[in-house]
Amino acid sequence: MDKLSAQEIKHSTRATPPQSVPALRTLTMPADANPNGDIFGGWLMSQMDVAGGIHAYSLSGGRIATVAVDGMSFHLPVHIGDLISCHCVTERTGTTSIAVKVETWVKRRADGREEKVTEGLFTYVAIDAKGRPRPLPVGES
Repeated sequence: MDKLSAQEIKHSTRATPPQSVPALRTLTMPADANPNGDIFGGWLMSQMDVAGGIHAYSLSGGRIATVAVDGMSFHLPVHIGDLISCHCVTERTGTTSIAVKVETWVKRRADGREEKVTEGLFTYVAIDAKGRPRPLPVGES
């Protein structure tokens, strides 16, 4: 499976959130923030991995494992009380793998503005009960 370059994953210019149903939505809490009130990037990345995993799981018909995160870009800070929504799109599939672009948008608690805060490309591999790669269902590769 070819990897997307940083240029290909660069910040898109979309001004409004995707019309798709988010794979994951959650509210940011004080425990997720640093002393300045900004949400930790690692926490945000983990939420994106969960969202991408939900998307990949539904396509693979079973167990998956994250094998790579490529082209991660943090555009704007996320604050306590912001509502995050992670939107997923399948970028490509291979025999056993699925690459998922995840965009994270926030609805700002302070004023209701919606802004894209981060995006990245997550790659998952379908695995069997023993943790070995397995083929994707017919029609997904």
